[in-house]
Amino acid sequence: MTKIIDVDASGKVRSVEEAGVRETRERLRQLAWLLDSSIPIPGTRFTIGIEALIGLFPFIGDLIGVLLSSYILGEAARLGAPKSVLMRMSANVGIEGLVGIVPFAGDLFDAAFKANQRNVRLLERWLEAPKRTARSSRLLGVAIVAGVVIFLTVLAVLAALLVKWIVGKL
Repeated sequence: MTKIIDVDASGKVRSVEEAGVRETRERLRQLAWLLDSSIPIPGTRFTIGIEALIGLFPFIGDLIGVLLSSYILGEAARLGAPKSVLMRMSANVGIEGLVGIVPFAGDLFDAAFKANQRNVRLLERWLEAPKRTARSSRLLGVAIVAGVVIFLTVLAVLAALLVKWIVGKL
């Protein structure tokens, strides 16, 4: 299998990767740019992608956007990204898809959040520094789970207090 060695000006090896990986990375960068940033907004420095335009079609547009984003996720899995990185990428797609359901506001969020470019950057960080990226992804996953548990606990306590208050009023 052909290996590509990236060397800096001083002769220090920066990375070694298989030829197919380099092409996959470039293809994913192009896809993420197309989906998230390919259309400049005249008179501003902001860009949107075709995914934001597709998302203007209620529900079906958001579903198509999630499917397109899932391709990047599938390629990351094929390249061997660990579960922690794939879960973080899935969370980005899920957040974008869930918020995208909200008419217009979801499309604005999608245009700003740019989940596909986030995921490609995350994949590239993992390819360059696998242990550090996997560790930070695990820590984020633990923080999200802890946050959800705390939120649900507070919600349950508030519900119990509400029931107690209602029963006390009877």
